[in-house]
Amino acid sequence: MSGRFAFSKGLKEVRFLFCQTGEHSAATRSFLLRNYPAMKKDNPATPILIRDASGTPPKVYARFEFGKEKSQSLEGLSDQQIEETVSSLVKNSS
Repeated sequence: MSGRFAFSKGLKEVRFLFCQTGEHSAATRSFLLRNYPAMKKDNPATPILIRDASGTPPKVYARFEFGKEKSQSLEGLSDQQIEETVSSLVKNSS
């Protein structure tokens, strides 16, 4: 895939965790509202899970082949920084 959010071939799942009302998750909510359609369009077979729960700090998880999982905190990041963080995480399976 040549899209902006083309995931690596070894990526099996992406999970976003955040608070549905907290200010610390506002940039994550904004990022997902703006970019979820593009991510899903570029990667229709990869599950993109969105988990919101009160008081949960924003974080993204990427699960790769053989159960390998990486995560990155999104707390305190701007919308643009979140985009860079997610892009880096989902393209780098090593």
